[in-house]
Amino acid sequence: MQVIYPQKPRFRLGQLAAHVVVALIALVVIGGATRVMEAGLACPDWPLCYGSFLPGRQMNLQVFLEWFHRLDAFFVGIVLITQFSLSLYWAKSLPKWLPWTYGALTLLVSFQGFLGALTVLQLLPSLVVVAHLAVAFILVAIMSGVTQKLLSPGKSILPLWIRSIGFTSLFSVIGQSLLGSRVATSWAAHRCLNFGDSCNLLTLHRATAIPVSILVISFVIISLKQRDVFINQWPYLFTITFLIILQIFLGVFSIQLGMSEPLLVIGHQLVACLLVAVLSALNFKGKVVDGTYQPLFVTKPTLETCHG
Repeated sequence: MQVIYPQKPRFRLGQLAAHVVVALIALVVIGGATRVMEAGLACPDWPLCYGSFLPGRQMNLQVFLEWFHRLDAFFVGIVLITQFSLSLYWAKSLPKWLPWTYGALTLLVSFQGFLGALTVLQLLPSLVVVAHLAVAFILVAIMSGVTQKLLSPGKSILPLWIRSIGFTSLFSVIGQSLLGSRVATSWAAHRCLNFGDSCNLLTLHRATAIPVSILVISFVIISLKQRDVFINQWPYLFTITFLIILQIFLGVFSIQLGMSEPLLVIGHQLVACLLVAVLSALNFKGKVVDGTYQPLFVTKPTLETCHG
């Protein structure tokens, strides 16, 4: 059996990028929980909370959610700056696109921090909150793609025409999620379900969920027909299928219960973020044929000799 190990700088950055993806997903989910629990203004000032890094007497569930959301965002920013610095330091042994990508990501996360400040200082304007979520989804998609390009470099496992469907699915999921955020932050769902008012946004969100779901499922079915993809990447495809089905059920139950169950609403946003991460990962995943790998061959006889 032959095992090939990648270059250490690329592999280490790939592992770190994978952790950032997890932190970004957590950031989106905690942000959703903060909104659902009406904790967006639990810390009335920014960047501190009640004038201190760690509020004491003011601490409760709402304050904790807003405070921890900011802490996670700060952690993500520091790690991205660290990755950017390491990509410059190891530039000679890394792909040329990587420092530029990390530079763009650093600027993007800085803009995300600016939008986060606006949501507090401008008292949660709906469009700013939606823009804040949009940048978060873009960060998740890009970081998930970067992780795959670092850990699984080489030519894409999917043909170009299938990747076009995959990227269309990815952007459709992001757009659908942002529309849902607009419904939530403008309180359109509550007004429609409780008073029969402002139902246009909610109706649009429910109507567009159908073609988006069909598009994602079609991408999975078409990908499964590719023999190599089915054999090697079936966990990604089945995960996408499971997530899209779960997302439909969460959306239906949330509406039926009048958006009164916070866990369902938070889960709805979590699944959307996971869909973005997995769709992006599959579209960027490559075959291990890139010359940037330094082969270290370990054969079975060698292992037996070492063991002896």
